[in-house]
Amino acid sequence: MKQIIQSRKSGKLALKDVPAPKVRGGCLLVRTRASLISAGTERMVVDFARKSLAGKAQARPDLVKKVLEKAKKEGLVNTWKAVMARLDEPLPLGYSAAGDVIAVGAGLEGEFAVGDRVAMAGAGIANHSELNTVPRNLVAKIPTDVPDEEACYATLGAIAMHAVRNANATLGDVVAVIGCGLVGQLAIRFLTLAGVRVIAFDYADDRLDLARRMGAETALTPENTNIDAVYRLTGGLGADAIVNAAATDSSAPFEFAAAIARDRARVVMVGLTGTTFPYAAFMQKELNIIVSRSYGPGRYDSDFEQRGQKYPEGWVRWTETANLRETLRLMQSERPVRLDVSALTSHKFKLDDAENAYALVTGGTERHLGVVLTYPDGDDKKRPPMISRKPARTGGKCVLGVIGAGNFARAVLLPGFKSIPGVRFKTIATTRGATAEHGASQFDFENMAADEEAVLDDTDINTVVVATRHDSHAGLAARALNAGKSVFVEKPLALDLGQLNDVIDALNGSDGILHVGFNRRFAPQIDEMLTHFKTAEGPRVISIRVNGGAIEGGHWTQSADEGGGRVLGEMCHFVDLARHLAGSNIDSVHAEAATEKGGNGDNVAAHIRFKDGSLASIVYTALGDTALPKEQVEMFAGARAASLDDFRKLSLAANGAVKTSTATQDKGHKQQVAAFVKAISDGSPAIDEAELIETAAATIAVMESLRTGERIDL
Repeated sequence: MKQIIQSRKSGKLALKDVPAPKVRGGCLLVRTRASLISAGTERMVVDFARKSLAGKAQARPDLVKKVLEKAKKEGLVNTWKAVMARLDEPLPLGYSAAGDVIAVGAGLEGEFAVGDRVAMAGAGIANHSELNTVPRNLVAKIPTDVPDEEACYATLGAIAMHAVRNANATLGDVVAVIGCGLVGQLAIRFLTLAGVRVIAFDYADDRLDLARRMGAETALTPENTNIDAVYRLTGGLGADAIVNAAATDSSAPFEFAAAIARDRARVVMVGLTGTTFPYAAFMQKELNIIVSRSYGPGRYDSDFEQRGQKYPEGWVRWTETANLRETLRLMQSERPVRLDVSALTSHKFKLDDAENAYALVTGGTERHLGVVLTYPDGDDKKRPPMISRKPARTGGKCVLGVIGAGNFARAVLLPGFKSIPGVRFKTIATTRGATAEHGASQFDFENMAADEEAVLDDTDINTVVVATRHDSHAGLAARALNAGKSVFVEKPLALDLGQLNDVIDALNGSDGILHVGFNRRFAPQIDEMLTHFKTAEGPRVISIRVNGGAIEGGHWTQSADEGGGRVLGEMCHFVDLARHLAGSNIDSVHAEAATEKGGNGDNVAAHIRFKDGSLASIVYTALGDTALPKEQVEMFAGARAASLDDFRKLSLAANGAVKTSTATQDKGHKQQVAAFVKAISDGSPAIDEAELIETAAATIAVMESLRTGERIDL
């Protein structure tokens, strides 16, 4: 299928052939018929991507701060790799589209049917792409009398509608709309339909004329000479609310809003403008500033948008889904007074001509407003599962198939495999075709696909890398093992004992090798520690402290069903490291979590007892300051001691003397991949598979201990 992709690094736009996505549970697979290029929002995205690295840093100082904090913890080289991997990620464009449902995901069978026409919303979801996989709460059915080329405005309509709701205007109120671009024009129309009197402001005469056609009572330039006109129209009161839909770096719209507002008016920000406002004017009138949240309630809530959670109507009547649906209802031609967006479309382009469409939007050489892309008909039954790139290159025993290609896989895992001679990169499969195409191009895969079956069903592939989100790890690993393939699965191996048992059953009946991405045990300084304790007799006492830093609660890794939380997703690394350092089977675990308001269970102390009497204490916290190094490992046994500070500084103590060495941070990623590839050749696991199962079971037991407050025996 074809999709518009932009490089985050260079800003270059291209219409690319990428693998077609497949339908997922709770989602619809939609063939796009029309999509809208939002001149304001998408131009900002395109312009940002085209900036130099220095320009990007200047535009986003908040991201620069995060990069600097990461560099302090993980070093310049690792941070640079992570930043470059992020910049090298393909950027799908588009967020407002309409099309036909061609497949219905599990759970939506009774609500949608193949052939339904739907409007789609969401950056990275409602892409300028022939096919899109869209979650339930980001679609709404299109009425039969609304054409696709109008329905594709629904997302922009939801943005404008939510801004109007935030203005809280009622029948007879006067609302000023500053900025008459797409969102401003839609806001004018919604306000007019609600019986509100509208004063429109813009510097472009053609947009002021259009504002009058959309229902504005008067349309003026936002100059001081026109302030009196607002007061004449309002009987000396001033505007009851101001919707700021302008797009400018200047704070002039804020200043103008203060000048025309009545006492205690609302100023709603829906456009991106400068935010330096005249404090005295806002304070004297006690003005309220409201920043409108895009499409409405539910936006930026991954439980609502990605997992289909519903809000109770009694508490949240107008979600982003409801706003999308209402926008489409108001578009119906049968209505005596309706939302007619046809006048907003200034240009139409076919998808194949998308690069010229974006040249128009970003070039500034021709006046434009709504730019609509139209799509060709497609044969849904004959979509190939993958796209062949070039003939295979043989020469190695490891024939690689990769499922999932996020930042970590592209920045660390795949470069590691690429550095090893003889590894054949056969097929990469991701749910987003653009990511598969980019990964295939970057790492020279022979094939790319949007369906894991292209990897699992290929008898030529003997090795599978699973680098998807956590909830799918166990299932994909088990399927690959059942197919007789060896598996490198990123941690965690499983989120619960049921998933773990599925992996065990598959492993017991497979000739393949299982490996989990526990890289720290392969770090050179860990080898030095173990050598230091080689002659130390008796039990070992191990202390591991992890200053992990906070992750927002809405991040997918914090979801119980998708990410499993940071104990399962990250602490497992250190359970494995403790198991490796102890060199003994785990006997039991006991854990407690710090209690805090709105806590995510990120702050945990786990106590591990081993069969030989060794002990390990793991403290994982998100409460600290990331200026302190992230990881500290200490071990004591047989009158010897060792301390490893963030995989940089290693101190080894024995016989009253301390030997300290420093090195560039190396957490064993490269060595781990090399050991796994060697294991494929030798037929012997790089990590004892019983240890991998034991570590997974122990980490799951930590969660059980947190829930029950009891010690859990393995």
